[in-house]
This record gives sequence, C-alpha cells and structure tokens, in this order.
Amino acid sequence: MTGIFEGGPKRTHRVATPWGAPSGPIEEGEVGGVRVLFLPRHGPGHTIPPHRVNYRANIDALRSLGAEAIVTVSSVGSLKESLPPGTFVLPDQFVDLTKQRPTTFYDGGRVYHVSLADPFCPDLTEGAASVGREIGIPFVEKATYVCVEGPRFSTRAESAYFRTFADVIGMTLVPEVTLARERALCYLSLAMVTDFDVWADRPVEAKEIVETMHRNVDRMARVLSRLLPRVARPPSCACARALDDAGV
Repeated sequence: MTGIFEGGPKRTHRVATPWGAPSGPIEEGEVGGVRVLFLPRHGPGHTIPPHRVNYRANIDALRSLGAEAIVTVSSVGSLKESLPPGTFVLPDQFVDLTKQRPTTFYDGGRVYHVSLADPFCPDLTEGAASVGREIGIPFVEKATYVCVEGPRFSTRAESAYFRTFADVIGMTLVPEVTLARERALCYLSLAMVTDFDVWADRPVEAKEIVETMHRNVDRMARVLSRLLPRVARPPSCACARALDDAGV
C-alpha cells in the first residue's frame, strides 16, 4: 500500500518502544498533501503470524510519530451468503475470541477502563462509506467482526457457531482496536472479504485468500487515496477524549 504515496515514501522510521520493536520500519509519505505513516502489521514480506504481531509496539510507535488516526486494511472471511468474496465491509462491532494476546497498555500502576461500546471512529466510518459511494466501490455497513486467535482456520462447528452472531471473521482486529482507543486515536477497519468461511462446505485455502486480495488491491488503493486526505479535517468524534473519564 506504500504505492499510494505521492512520489513514493519520503522517510523511513525505525522506532523502539517500551513494548519492544514494531512489526517493521514505518514509512512516511504524503497522500493528497496529508502526512501518512505506513506500517505492515505482518512485517515486510508478511512473515509475522497474527497471534505474534506486537500490537502494543505497533500502536505505540505510530502514536509516538504523531499519528492521530489509524486506518487499517484487513482480509476477512464471510459468514453470510450476502457477503461474497470481493465485498468491502465497514464493521461497527466486534466479538473478541482471541486467547493469549496482551490487550491493554495498562498492566499496573494506574487502571483505565475505556469504553468500547462503539469501537470504531464514527467520522472515519462515515468518511469511508461516503468515499465508497462516490467512486462506485460501496461498503457494506453495520457488520460484526469476530476476531479469533489464529493462525489456523475454523472448524465447521466453530464456523456454524460464529454465524449465529457475526458477519465476518478475521484474526487481526483485536487488540489493535482496543489499544488505539487507549491511545485516544481514531480507528477504522476497512475489511475485504476474501473467502467464505468453512460453513459454506468448502475448506478455506490460503491460496484463494491471497488471490482475492491481489485482485482487490487496486480498488482498496482508490478508496485510501480519497479517504486519507479527509482524515486531516477537524474531527467531530470523541475518540481523542477516550481517557478523560476512564481512569480509576
């Protein structure tokens, strides 16, 4: 996705954090005159599995470089017939079924209980929906994302269960979204459906997911090139005040 930078990346940052190193160097460039930072969560060459991503280091590194909003792109599996591969989705809720990931920056000293009743930034969500309509790449809105530990795919029984309460399934949303809220950052997930989960009576294959992602990279880049310049507008959301009443 660094291809969306105008004139290519202008600077590379190698950042250390109290939680260790992020997934890789952070590239800086401009999109529509707006400063943008890019960090591949799975590392250069996609070498880090979802359960081993250092989410705390990633979010903290971006915040330390001045990020005010985080827009993520993720591949997801579909749990509904109405969401076939190639569909773009804007989740508005999630269910966390991860098992062993650190989910907070506040492990002691002071306790914060941030609200995640509405996990995603409403300004960014509306902005992405508007961009999709404008350029003819519509998003399905108001979807629930179930996040699982990975890196394995679901069993048939699990997939049937997930279908009772969620629309899409993935492995990377949590704890990114919770950590972004703890750092008072706006957060948005642009989810790309790459396959039907195994409820559809056909085992999920990694090759199929990669092929669908490659077919849709250009479409997602068009969305980002329109959306990112709008992030710089003064926000009306309350994301930056997430910690105001959360401390104990």
